[in-house]
This record gives sequence, structure tokens and C-alpha cells, in this order.
Amino acid sequence: MIKTEELNLTQEWDKTIPKSDKVNHCKVTFHNRYGITLAADLYEPKNASGKMPAIAVSGPFGAVKEQCSGLYAQIMAERGLLTIAFDPSFTGESGGEPRYMASPDINTEDFQAAVDFLSVQDNVDPERIGIIGICGWGGLALNAAALDTRIKATAAMTMYDMTRVNAKGYFDSEDSEEKRFEKKQALNAQRIADYKSGAYALGGGVVDPLPEDAPFFVKDYYAYYKTPRGYHKRSLNSNGGWNVIGCLSFMNQPILQYSSEIRSAVLIIHGEKAHSCYFSRDAYANMTKDSKYTANKELMIIPDAVHTDLYDQINVIPFDKLESFFSENLK
Repeated sequence: MIKTEELNLTQEWDKTIPKSDKVNHCKVTFHNRYGITLAADLYEPKNASGKMPAIAVSGPFGAVKEQCSGLYAQIMAERGLLTIAFDPSFTGESGGEPRYMASPDINTEDFQAAVDFLSVQDNVDPERIGIIGICGWGGLALNAAALDTRIKATAAMTMYDMTRVNAKGYFDSEDSEEKRFEKKQALNAQRIADYKSGAYALGGGVVDPLPEDAPFFVKDYYAYYKTPRGYHKRSLNSNGGWNVIGCLSFMNQPILQYSSEIRSAVLIIHGEKAHSCYFSRDAYANMTKDSKYTANKELMIIPDAVHTDLYDQINVIPFDKLESFFSENLK
């Protein structure tokens, strides 16, 4: 018998988005194959009947379900799908100890566990399940799609490849054996320090106060995570961030290795002016190169949009496109 953790879930509406009167909302929990209990918000269209298509949403990397994944889930539910927005393992209201760790394996498994949960709901058609990953969870969504044949459609929004950025730095500026050795040496020294202290040092979330000479993408993150627009008390990026060693294993576990073998539909959407756009352009190129399954793959670039525009800007996020994509591929 699988033992699951009892989570103490907030019942009040404490999200960065207004509550829709077009959907029913409730809190749910489910477990992954590591026995970690995950917390999610479930959104169901009002007056829904029969077995519906369903979508699991997560991201960005260091965010919580009360932020933009909840926005996506609620709007897609308004458009007729049953949706869940979940907190990844070790973060938000989900279980898992120690807190604020990340794992390319466990976090991919979180998406698969969400598919497990949706597949056994009485009002969900298990043959019509998709996922949406935002930012760092866009890359993890592609990894889940490459592994899980039950996922029929995947949308990756303003995506990061977290294994690439950890191993090579921003814009691949640290892509050398020497730079990787220096980072690994520092992180492994931190492991000793953490072991001695009996606690994991936090890496810090989005920088605050914001330096005047901060790069644009740092200002972009600040404008979302550190202002009323997107701040949430449980969000790592809004507060103390991941553990310093939290993403160590991402350095040598490339998650998009088999993306060209994804047979199901994939839609990658990114802002033209996002600092991170190269992740999506390259991921799409690698996914379709030497692949037999290109007919249902698409890259959509949003003119003039920056990275966080696809977090919460309703007039920028192409929800009509997302609706048509999932309607076509979850029919």
C-alpha cells in the first residue's frame, strides 16, 4: 500500500489572479512514484458533463501554483478543459523533504504523476490528457512528453532548458570544462558546509533591491516576482530562492536528449524579445532535426514579447492558439 503524506492546504483564495465565476475550483492532492504528495488546484468548467479532456500545468521554475500556472489552468478551464495547476516536489504546498530541492528526474516524474491522477478521475477521458510547462517547466514538460506516451499534447511556454543553463550558463557563456569544474567544485564544497551546519543554505531568489545596472532580464523577473503583479509568499523566486545546491544534478543530466522521438503533438511558444528565446528556438530545431514526427510540432514566436509577458499578460499569451492546439490534439 502506498503511503501518502497529509498536507495542510490553504483553503482561502490566496492567488495572484482573480477567481473566475465560470469554473469550479477545489484543492486536490496526488502522489508521485517517489511517495511525495503533491498539492494542486483543480479547475473544472461549470456545467461540465461527461468525460472531458484534461491538462496539467506547472511552472515557472521557482514559482507556485498560485502564480501563472494557476492563471493558465483557470483560463483553459474556462475554455472547456478540466485542469490542474500543481506545486512541484519540495516546493509550495507540496510535500518532500528537504525543502527547495530540484531534480530533473523527480520533477519530470511530477508531470507523470499528474497524468496518473488525471487518468483515474471519473470525469476525465484518459486518452485526452495534455500538459503545459512554463519557463523551466517547459523543458521538463518536453522531457515528460519524450518519456510518457499517455501525454497526447504538450505546450512549452517561454521555456528554459534548466540542464543547459546550469551546465553552460546564460547564453552558453560558461560552456567549457573549466567553468563547469569550477561550478561543481563550489557546489560540492557547499555540500560539506551544509552537512556541517545541518541546514541547506538558500541561494536567494530574485535580487532585491534591484541594482541600477541589472541586466534587462533581471529587471524583467523583478517586475513579476517582487511586485504585487506576481509576488507570492510561498514562491521561491519571490523570497529566498532554491537551496544553493538545489540544482546540482541538472549539470550533467541533459533532459532533451530524446526530444526528436516525441510522437505526440508539441507547441513551443516564446516571446521574440525574451532573453531566453534561444532555448525554444534550439529545442524546436533539435526536436525536429532527423525526426520522423515533425508534422505535429510547431514553434510560435510572439512579436515584441519579453520573457515574463508569457507569465501573466492576458493580451500577449495566445490563449486562442492554445485552445485550438489542445482541441485538435485531445479530440
